[in-house]
Amino acid sequence: MSVEATAIVEDEVRELVRRRSLDPTADAEVVRRLVEEVVADYDERSLLGVLPALSDRPATVRAVVDAVAGFGALQVHLDDPEIEEIWINEPGKVFVARGGRSELTTTILTESDVHDLVERMLRTSGRRLDLSSPFVDAALPSGARLHVAIPDVTRRHWAVNIRKFVVKASRTEHLVQLGAMTAACAAFLDAAVASGLNVLVAGGTQAGKTTLLNCLSAAIPSRERVITVEEVFELAFAGRDVVGLQCRQPSLEGTGEITMRRLVKEALRMRPDRLVVGEVRQAESLDLLIALNSGLPGMATVHANSAREAVTKLCTLPLLAGPNVTADFVVPTVASAVDLVVHVALEADGRRRVREVLAVPGRVEAGVIETGTVFGTVLDGGAPRLVRGSGTAPHEERFARAGFDLAALLRAEA
Repeated sequence: MSVEATAIVEDEVRELVRRRSLDPTADAEVVRRLVEEVVADYDERSLLGVLPALSDRPATVRAVVDAVAGFGALQVHLDDPEIEEIWINEPGKVFVARGGRSELTTTILTESDVHDLVERMLRTSGRRLDLSSPFVDAALPSGARLHVAIPDVTRRHWAVNIRKFVVKASRTEHLVQLGAMTAACAAFLDAAVASGLNVLVAGGTQAGKTTLLNCLSAAIPSRERVITVEEVFELAFAGRDVVGLQCRQPSLEGTGEITMRRLVKEALRMRPDRLVVGEVRQAESLDLLIALNSGLPGMATVHANSAREAVTKLCTLPLLAGPNVTADFVVPTVASAVDLVVHVALEADGRRRVREVLAVPGRVEAGVIETGTVFGTVLDGGAPRLVRGSGTAPHEERFARAGFDLAALLRAEA
């Protein structure tokens, strides 16, 4: 593919796009057809020997479409179904994650390329990036999540992360097929969600928390109205009575910000049958606990290194809500509001696995919440294996009302 020829074709296409008042994002198919026409015309003109010849017409079409209607050199990585995340440390260092492992690509950008790409990515989000707001979180039209940090928060270059959320599973049975959990664990978790238990999904960055939450959502009865609350839209609950809410950045004047706490409160006014919080990070945890404690079923995710640490963290985060919130109030509230904690981890081999399912029966002794291991991980020949633990799930009556035999579920081979 001739770089010079591709640049000429790209300039011609951009000029035609401007003349015809096309929106490259909204009219992507129209732009593609236009590119094909321009490339065919250019190829004929190049036969006269005045213009540099095209060595690969399909590659030229792809390159120009990516440049005009896509995200330039990054588009090939965005289109690759195996790539989970893309990040730019500096223009000459573009990395991708594939199968849970990172690799340096051969993609080379300029500083101007990075700035232009970020500007285009933010164009449809309504979010901004400047010296007064050097961080931004936004969702791309494809559903991927964009995070950018700029100097002087970063040392010199813009730091860009694009998390794609490669959909490999939409139900727990898919996770079983991928080896992320056992069939017995999947059946138990599906029954727990269908029965209205409150579930906290814990894990580290890129452990698969959002994917697991999406899979668990498939067990929510279709008659229920679900309200989701997120910082940036990531959850994909399809085919139900679902309303998604996301936060909003403040304006240039510093007004108009909508926080997670505000969204949780607003969600309760929308007649929810179930509340789902994408990720609990700060004081919104207090509002979530109060909602769950009132009898509203819900689910959420939290960053934690184990299921037990997730419980401890949920006992700490609400204290950020104000000095009048004390541990004497929070600890018993967590014990009564959370029923199950599912810990998922990214293993050294790049695979994501459920490592533990912890039950919270609701009892507190000496300020410590009692827990029981429903499923835990043991090493079998050096390989981790999820097995049935000694604990049992709380609220057996809820399982019974939903038509499940809890004892039979937990007797199943893990």
